Amino acid sequence: MKDAITSYVGLDVHTNSICIAEAPAGQEVPHFIGTVSAHIGPLLKSLRNLGSPNAIQVVYEAGPNGYALARELRAHGYQCDVIAPNKLVRMPGDRIKTDRRDAIALARLARSGALVKVPVPDDRDEAIRDLCRAREDAVRGRQKARQQLKALLLRHGHRYSGKTSWTAAHERYLSGLTLPHPAQYIAFTEYRQAVAEGNERVARLTDALRIQVDGWRLKPLVTAIMTLRGIDFVAAVTLCSEVIDFARFAHPKSLMNFLGLVPSEYSTGDHRRQGPITRTGNGHARRILIEAAWNYRFTPRISRSLQLRQEGQPKVVRDISWSAQQRLSKRYVKMTARKVNPNKICVAIARELTGFVWSIARQVTMQSAKEHA
Repeated sequence: MKDAITSYVGLDVHTNSICIAEAPAGQEVPHFIGTVSAHIGPLLKSLRNLGSPNAIQVVYEAGPNGYALARELRAHGYQCDVIAPNKLVRMPGDRIKTDRRDAIALARLARSGALVKVPVPDDRDEAIRDLCRAREDAVRGRQKARQQLKALLLRHGHRYSGKTSWTAAHERYLSGLTLPHPAQYIAFTEYRQAVAEGNERVARLTDALRIQVDGWRLKPLVTAIMTLRGIDFVAAVTLCSEVIDFARFAHPKSLMNFLGLVPSEYSTGDHRRQGPITRTGNGHARRILIEAAWNYRFTPRISRSLQLRQEGQPKVVRDISWSAQQRLSKRYVKMTARKVNPNKICVAIARELTGFVWSIARQVTMQSAKEHA
């Protein structure tokens, strides 16, 4: 297919404009074509002057504009790829960055085959991902409202002595509070209302997520990943919606690298230095795994909730889940004995947990292939 390409087009996409550059197949120097408005009509008009759609390869960087442009171009017959911006090759001495130069660089790198493509999810996969991120935003907003309420009470000397906040007992405690000035009580009531609205919003989005996942093509993978300790329904759906295709990672280390859980390193000659994790790639999935890693500080056991999640799953999946508990709990104890910082321990556990997630995804993929054979 690449031999049939006669023109490589780089797009520098912005909210209101698209810069277009072309690198003809061969050794010709890439050149800038022009800038059009960020609508499919003017872009298609410019691309028609370069040849037929099946002879043009179009690329643009992944960013806030999403995948809508790629889907529209593909619907019109163009080969369009979305490129990982953090994988672009840049010369150390290149200190000039303009839209024109970026478009030309994309076209040139596309012709040389030096770009790393980002998988474009289908509409249903992206819809589930958007719903997961909406719930994540709702949880973050609720947490902010809770912090604001607690800050108000702390300023006036009210400290809750119970074991856990935001329970029924804590709500009864809040209901019995009095503040000296009416204006303060109004502020207190508004903060409480914001927290209540946050709870309702999170509950609505969680229920909607359960409904939308029912019938999703990745639901078998969601239920299989839920067999792991510390990964409930929301966590499993988030992982699946963010990664989508685990099969594109030939080795679990590739998935760890995609999630930014591998340590950074600067080594030269006999000197070797490792730093903190890279934090590149998908931060949503990385957060889920690090939160789940805290559960492995406990002794391996099958709790009632975990037992319910494992019911109906194949023995090979349940065995992987139990192996994860045994290995990761043992590793947590060993690292604690070495007095490693708890946060570093959890990151290390999350990195190894990624390997078990990859292994379960591989088993689900193999089982699905057998059923469709």
